This record gives sequence, structure tokens and C-alpha cells, in this order.
Amino acid sequence: MKYLNNYIIILTLILTATSWSQITIDEDDNLIKDDKQKSELLVDNIDNQRVKIDGIAAVVGDYLILESDILKAREDQKAQGLSGKEVSKCFILKQIMENKLFAHHAIQDSIEIQEEMVNSRTEQQLQYMVNQAGSLQKILDFYGKDTEEELKKELFDINFETVLAQEMQGSVVEEIEVTPAEVRQFFDKIPEDEKPFFGTQVEVSQIVIKPEVTEEQTQKTVDFLNKIREDVIEDGARFSSRAVLYSDDRGTRSKGGKIPDVSRDSPLVKEFKDKAFSLAEGEVSKPFKTEFGWHILTVDKIRGQFVDVRHILKFPEITDEAVEKARKKIETLKQRIEDGEISFEEAAKEFSDEAETSESGGQLINDLTLDKRFELSKMDPELYNKIINLKEGKISPVYTESNKRQQPFFKILTVTKRIKEHEADYNKDYARISDLALKQKKVREIQKWQKSKMKDTYIKISKDYKSCDFAKDWLK
Repeated sequence: MKYLNNYIIILTLILTATSWSQITIDEDDNLIKDDKQKSELLVDNIDNQRVKIDGIAAVVGDYLILESDILKAREDQKAQGLSGKEVSKCFILKQIMENKLFAHHAIQDSIEIQEEMVNSRTEQQLQYMVNQAGSLQKILDFYGKDTEEELKKELFDINFETVLAQEMQGSVVEEIEVTPAEVRQFFDKIPEDEKPFFGTQVEVSQIVIKPEVTEEQTQKTVDFLNKIREDVIEDGARFSSRAVLYSDDRGTRSKGGKIPDVSRDSPLVKEFKDKAFSLAEGEVSKPFKTEFGWHILTVDKIRGQFVDVRHILKFPEITDEAVEKARKKIETLKQRIEDGEISFEEAAKEFSDEAETSESGGQLINDLTLDKRFELSKMDPELYNKIINLKEGKISPVYTESNKRQQPFFKILTVTKRIKEHEADYNKDYARISDLALKQKKVREIQKWQKSKMKDTYIKISKDYKSCDFAKDWLK
């Protein structure tokens, strides 16, 4: 596979924090933040006290790359089980610089990023991390953050830059295509002993049934929040104490529901921010709904473009009867499908409560490839364990899972297609070979773009990294 490895691997985007500053170079070729302050030694803080700061490893356009960025990325690579070249400081710095180059030119080209999309990615990322670690507090401790909002803000900034880089990279290659002749030429050039070997792949569909939240339970939640609002407004009860006692937001309730420094760019849902910026200081909102549940919110302080708020979040209760009704519904669906009364695809379109997959008949999409096929060796372990022994066309048992509110829902799965592992065959695997050929062509176009942009982008690499193999290409 060496032939493919040389061309097919798409540039990895390392998630690193962004630093901004004006850069100058001293007489010893050191990177400094202004004409008085050496970056690896000292800067002045607001009280004119001298304090040590992080060392600067490189500059790409308006971006600084700190030594700590490299160390963080290195630890992350090691945590993922990587070793050797993948965790060398030179290799990691090259990846980060490539990312910054794309992000810098995305800004220069005024590429717009949808904030809601970045918010959604941040929420999904945090939820995945919490699920893996077992608790939010473990994640906060690992990242050295005091609150969930602080962590979300950092993850949002990282994701925003990553999306910028991805959008720029996508714009570079969006019109690249391969012809059948190019695919044939690509395949014929692969040495026989390096032909790709495709692992077992599966196509998976699902049906999700969620317990219904009744109008009665929703009204109870709204009435409860209105009672708290009344206590605060009319009887002088403290909003913060009510948040500690009653809020379902585990990340803020111990702090009296406080979320400081909310701005229009904060990684919070739009409805929440709109409400925060519509209130005067001390005003308490009426109950309002977001994707997370029902809230009331008060503004502690307005500071220009920032507001400090407190909120109380409540989830409408899901009754045991609703849970049991949902369970019986999916069990009945499963039986109807197995009896041939209705196909899995038809049942998913008509009954599944997951909008993202119901329209496609329950078809799952691989987040890594954006394709409907999953390679078993690269599949999410939780999904893998559920389908590994599932024969094509058979229905899984009913699985019980929980959402971020710890509310249960039910799921059944089926493998709609299973493709056994095999060496690449041009005719049988044309689509996958075409995809490899296209990736190779895109990589070459990206490399061409990089070389061009290096020439008209301010780039500086500290002397500690000038001996890296890649440095001479960037400093030409």
C-alpha cells in the first residue's frame, strides 16, 4: 500500500488553539510579539508587570503557533495510540502550519462560516467526550477548565478555525473531477503487490422510536418555571438559589445557573442568545424552549457586547407509560417487518422519530466518508458490536439508548448490504477506485495550491524548527 500512502492521505487538520498578534523579528532571528518583547521570555501585562509567556514556534499569516500548541497536539496524538513520525514535533508543526495556511486564506477570501453549524459540531464533540470519559467533570479537569461554558468556548474557537481551513481546502478542490480514463490509468499504475485490499464493508439502516412528551407534562414544566419566575419577581426569591435547587443543567446549576461573558458569537443556541440580548438587567424571561428543553433566564450584568446571565433549565418529564408505549411500538414494528407486512425502509420512512435518517429509509451515513458504507475495521465500536454478527437483511434486537438528557429511546438496526473483504477489482470496485483516484488528484491540487500560497504569505519558523525537513519548502 506504499504507493497509495504516498498520494491518497488527505491533509490532517490538527485542532489547535489560535493566537493572534503583530509579529516582528529581532536581530538574533527570534520571533517576538512587538519591537520590545521577546516571545520566549517576557511580555508586559496590564499592570506593567513582567511575566513569562509561551514560546512561539512559527507564524503563518496572522496566526501564531505556540510551542504549547505543538505539545498539546503531540499529547493528543499519543492518546490516540499514534507513535513514531506521527508524534514528532516536526511532523506536528507541519500539520498545524498547513491548517493555519488554509484558515488564513479563508479569511483573506472572506469565506463565511455558519455559526450554528460550528455550535452543533461543538455540542456533538463535547457529548462524545463526556460519553467516553463518563462525566463532564473529568473532561473539565483534563482541559483545565472551571465551567462547561469555558470549555465550549475553547472548543468552538478550535472548531471554527478547523471549519475555516476545511472550507478553504474544499474550495480549492471543489471543481476537481476524474474521467474514466484517469481512473483506469491510476489503477494500472499501482504495482500488483500494492493493489489496495478492501476490508469488509456494511450498509446499515436504523429505526428510532422516542417516548412522547405529552402536552400535560410540557404544561407542568412551563407552569413550574412560571412559579419560579413569580417567586423571583414578586417575592424577591434569589434566582441563583432556585437554579441550584431545580435546574436540570448539571454544568451550571452548582454556580446558580450563571453563564458569564455571553456574546453574539458564543457557542450557544440562537434562541438562548436572542433571549439573553432582549432583556434588561434584572429582568426575568418567560419560559422559552430550545432543543435542550425549557428555560427561564435573567440578566445579571450588561457589559457592552457581553452579558452575564443565569438560567434554569427543565426537561419535561417522560412518564413510564410513554416509555412503555414507545417500547411496544418498536417491538410491534420489528415483528411486522419480520413477518413481511412492511419493509424496513418503509417502516423507517413512516414511523422513525429520527429526522436525519427517516427520509432515506433509515440509512446511516458514514461521517468520515459521507458515504453509506462502513468499513468494519474503522466503525464506531458501539455500532460495530451491534451489527458484527447481524446477517444481511436480519433485524437486530431492540436496543435501549439515552439522549443527552438521559432520557431513554429505542432503536432497531439492520444490515442492508455486506461486502466481504477482497483485493481491489477494477470492474467490481470501480466506484471506490474512482474515489481513490479523485483523492490523489485533489491532494496534488492542494499541494500545488500550498506552494503557490507560501510565496505570498508571511511565514516565519523559529530557529528550533528550521532543521525540520519541511522547513526549507516553507521558507523559500
